[in-house]
Amino acid sequence: MPVDESLQPLLALLNAPGVPKLSDGTPEAARLNFRRFTVDARQPESLVPVASVEDVTIDSEGVALPGRVYRPEADGPVPTIVFFHGGGFVIGDIDTHDDQVRWICREVGAVVLSVGYRLAPESQWPGPVDDALTAVEWALSHVASLGGDAARVAVAGDSAGGNLAAVVAQERRDVIAAQLLIYPATDFADVYPSMSENSDGYFLTGADMVWFSANYVPPSAELADPRLSPLRGRLDGLPPAVVVTAEFDPLRDAGDAYAAALEAAGVRTIAHRFDGLIHGFFGLPGISPASEKAVRITCASFRELLA
Repeated sequence: MPVDESLQPLLALLNAPGVPKLSDGTPEAARLNFRRFTVDARQPESLVPVASVEDVTIDSEGVALPGRVYRPEADGPVPTIVFFHGGGFVIGDIDTHDDQVRWICREVGAVVLSVGYRLAPESQWPGPVDDALTAVEWALSHVASLGGDAARVAVAGDSAGGNLAAVVAQERRDVIAAQLLIYPATDFADVYPSMSENSDGYFLTGADMVWFSANYVPPSAELADPRLSPLRGRLDGLPPAVVVTAEFDPLRDAGDAYAAALEAAGVRTIAHRFDGLIHGFFGLPGISPASEKAVRITCASFRELLA
């Protein structure tokens, strides 16, 4: 099917001559452009309402990371979700993904801890992985003041954040209750058809992916290391998962492959491929009814796993 009609004006704007791509300049310039596209373009009154929002410091073993805690309208213990934002491990932050986390908080009915992990190239792999693990340990030690339900601590993330969530779920499969992987990057060691099929014109480009990888992955890294490519890891015994992909996304096939591999390993998996949508749709409910519907379906599935 074609790209959803509601997304076509946005893509026309992004693809217009003279509009810089994420990978056109320095990491600093890309971060600024991404914030202009997300934070600066957002109207405060459009944000999804939640019960409360609190900035915190995730402090552990000499590492201090910014965090933000979102609480839903709920009585009694609720799940806690540790969320890792997308952005190719190079761009993005707690602010750029503020409304996405609000959607998850409200629709899943969970406390969400959004994590400001250190970005590449200043902190290359495995630095963000270490930060993600630190954040989960912090959440586990503070669960009484977060959601209050130690049996339901989950991880979630989109794109690069989906990669981190998948890696953390493998590393701490003993304590993670569920994982929400939104168009995740799951395999740096192979090339999939969707990478060329959707390499240009759909927001995330093939050139962007090459640039992100060059900034994140040091030359000495083994691309098949499961902490980099979770598809290459041991999948049996992992917590149940919701895996979400989009039709017009370079990461589509790798995400679909991860969902299939989880199912083959006996992991309870709810897989959604949303036709007509693009990478990043989880941040676009405000302009795209189809994206809003996909976000609601995704959150309902994750709420089901955490029930």
